[in-house]
Amino acid sequence: MAARKGSAPKLGDVLLVTGTESFLADRAVRSAIAAVSKKAEADGDSAVEVTDLEASTLDVGVFAELTGPSLFATERVLVLRGLENLPSEMAPHLIEYAGSSSDDVLAVLVHSGGQKGKGVLDKLRKASVTEVVATAPKAWELPQFVAGEIRLHGGTVDEGAASALVDAVGHDLRALAGACSQLVSDSGGQAVTTQLIGQYFGGRAEVTSFAVADAAIAGRTEPALEQLRWALDCGVAPVLVTSAMAGGLRGLAKYSSAPSGMREADLAREVGVPPWKLKQLKQQSRSWTPGGLATAIKAVAQADADVKGASGDAGYALERMVLTITRAHGRR
Repeated sequence: MAARKGSAPKLGDVLLVTGTESFLADRAVRSAIAAVSKKAEADGDSAVEVTDLEASTLDVGVFAELTGPSLFATERVLVLRGLENLPSEMAPHLIEYAGSSSDDVLAVLVHSGGQKGKGVLDKLRKASVTEVVATAPKAWELPQFVAGEIRLHGGTVDEGAASALVDAVGHDLRALAGACSQLVSDSGGQAVTTQLIGQYFGGRAEVTSFAVADAAIAGRTEPALEQLRWALDCGVAPVLVTSAMAGGLRGLAKYSSAPSGMREADLAREVGVPPWKLKQLKQQSRSWTPGGLATAIKAVAQADADVKGASGDAGYALERMVLTITRAHGRR
């Protein structure tokens, strides 16, 4: 996730925002502008002037105008996006500026990740600019992201509900952040619960797919088949069902093969799940043998191939997968 080295951005700073997660990068830019604007307002100054442009369009004249002394003593924020596309002739000017920035300008330089423009990044870092790294959280960290978002809006949520929201909405951070804002706004000051999430997102494809997987892995044949038929009737893509099933079995297999005696946090990282889910995996693992897991995983692989074109009847392929998995459950 985004991580800032140092205090809030201020005039005179050069802020470098790097990483592939555009939502977190955009948030870092907005936060920087807001921090400078808030300070200016507290000091009784006029509104901060913000210029937002692509680095590829920058030339020496424009850069000098945007970073040089202001005739009207205006406080300014310059946002340069796509730093990796900065014209080569502009690199020395930008690096020189980073070493002696203007006191009435906050320069925000946004690089979208990758190797392109790495030389410029390295030189900017040597100039001791402040850096925000916008890196997407790993799948097992997403419930933590949700909990943080809900706290940001003044709400509360427990680990189980946070994970349920991830299952419901998916891994897109913008969608998750929007859902958190909506839930806190509509919760009336109450905690965001699994029940509330179900009311808003109970029909989402991801929830339905995970319900099928959970029932099948628990060996509950009839509920798993009922959930599957309901999912297909609601238009859930068959590939989402095989994906949820594969994820559940993969986590269970990693848990079962993990070294004993590991600390909970280390075990969660090893398995790739949030810590709260370890209890569920521990309970599930009691009913699965290595041979049973191997059979179930092969069944999912076959079903996945079938729903992607190897078979003309996706519904039948998924039902066969569910039956194979539930029969493998508890097999000795």
